[in-house]
Amino acid sequence: MVRSLFRYRLVAVLVMLGATSAGYLAVGDDRHELPRVHHGGDSSASNAAVREAGCGIKGNINERGEHIYHMPGQEYYSATRVNPARGERWFCSQWEAWWAGWRKAKV
Repeated sequence: MVRSLFRYRLVAVLVMLGATSAGYLAVGDDRHELPRVHHGGDSSASNAAVREAGCGIKGNINERGEHIYHMPGQEYYSATRVNPARGERWFCSQWEAWWAGWRKAKV
């Protein structure tokens, strides 16, 4: 009895896993737009911290080269400066910062 219940449970899990995988593979690339990351590039704006309205997350590179983003309200947010010449930038969402390879500040 216990063995047959285990088999049914195992089969159910495998069926759900297969259905989920098939659904994941069937989704087209056009449904997930990649984020636009703010950076200076070669333009004259590269020397100034350019910020779009609503994009208040500061991307900062510390002395060890770690890419860290600071959210409004965090302890060092007001003291953090964005210097695009060093590769620092503004982000509009935490997801955008994470996708670009930055981690959230610990404090």
